[in-house]
Amino acid sequence: MTLVEEYLQIRKYSEQVCEPLQTEDYVVQPVVDVSPPKWHLGHTTWFFETFILKPFSSNYQVYNDDYNFVFNSYYETVGNRVIRTDRGNLSRPGVNEIYQYRAYVDEAMVNFLANVLNDEVRELLVLGFNHEQQHQELLLTDIKYILGNNPLFPAYVKDKKEVSGIQNEPGWIDIPAGVYEIGYDGTGFSFDNELNRHQVYLHDFAISKTLVTNADFLEFIHAGGYENFNYWHSEGWDWVKSNHIASPMYWHLVDGEWFNYTLGGLLPVDLNAPVSHISYYESYAYASWKGMRLPTEFEWEVAAKHFNWGERWEWTESAYLAYPGFSKAPGAIGEYNGKFMVNQKVLRGASIATPQNHSRITYRNFFHPHLRWQYTGIRLVK
Repeated sequence: MTLVEEYLQIRKYSEQVCEPLQTEDYVVQPVVDVSPPKWHLGHTTWFFETFILKPFSSNYQVYNDDYNFVFNSYYETVGNRVIRTDRGNLSRPGVNEIYQYRAYVDEAMVNFLANVLNDEVRELLVLGFNHEQQHQELLLTDIKYILGNNPLFPAYVKDKKEVSGIQNEPGWIDIPAGVYEIGYDGTGFSFDNELNRHQVYLHDFAISKTLVTNADFLEFIHAGGYENFNYWHSEGWDWVKSNHIASPMYWHLVDGEWFNYTLGGLLPVDLNAPVSHISYYESYAYASWKGMRLPTEFEWEVAAKHFNWGERWEWTESAYLAYPGFSKAPGAIGEYNGKFMVNQKVLRGASIATPQNHSRITYRNFFHPHLRWQYTGIRLVK
């Protein structure tokens, strides 16, 4: 596949994710962590315009000078921006104009990619591909939050599945103590937070072949897991009480039966599916209730070759920190990962919302411990 073909394929998929939406769905921002779908479409376009076309295409004319303020996410180097909480207040530019913006930038990018590209541009282009793929997952999970908090519980797509159907056999994988290599070691793309490859010592451990299911988690609920402080971190217990948490996100108790909002609408909880949309706090509490624990990200990476993964982002016990020898790139690109290495937990794997060819055993996702709107799940260690 040529760079032009890959560019167009990735760009098209973002729009395909949005095809089931009505115009009003593009604008909503129910909470700060969820961005309106039209903002994602504009921001990913702004990325290519700002970091490739403006600096490297001599004849390029910016589509709209105001868009740098509207669609900059967190790049202090690039200038001021609309604060994150106000993205839902942007009634303008409208959805049609954002699609026109995408078409304008796509045409300019196709023409630009016909030229011979130097290594710097190629690296930025591939980063742009992966950046848009990250936003494709965010698009889908943000859309789910928008529709899942509509009192009518509208389906995104009827019969949309949230499991792949690939299952591991129950059991445990024993990993012996020893020194292991951690981090990306290949010739393809990786994010800077996957570097540098380094050694860690691990004690022996056993990791579950399977993720915790909804049936498993129901046992925790029925056993009063949300009502017993002994299983929780102090901060997690405060979160439970302050927010009246009593079940995973999107679960609803209706006439004594548990239902779950899915991309296919409100359905009875699938007891065999992996539990999803839970916080680190809940994951830790469940593991504590079972007399077990969550894996560290290093344990997960060493063991992952022995089980199927990719159904859910799996919480780990690891804080999101730099690897030995990590260094930030100069300029705005250096703001991509490094500045977020505080007060967050690492998640490993991928989810059913992750685009194809956008997952690796070394991939390090990261979120604050209370967040639940991603497809997050639990794998136990003992």
